Amino acid sequence: MSTREELQEIDEDLTRLRAEAAELRGQVGDIGPTDAVERSTLINMADEREARAAELEARREELLKRLGEE
Repeated sequence: MSTREELQEIDEDLTRLRAEAAELRGQVGDIGPTDAVERSTLINMADEREARAAELEARREELLKRLGEE
């Protein structure tokens, strides 16, 4: 896989992960006050997606730097 192809894949993954995290956080607001366990689960899932997005963003920056050096 070329660097440009990997960048494109990362950009697609970032878009997907950010959308999923936003959707999960939106669902948290829709849950009633008695669903603390479900609320906590949704928050954790959103946090995991945001953490993965941060990892991908770091990888993206590395690839952009590499492209600049080529």
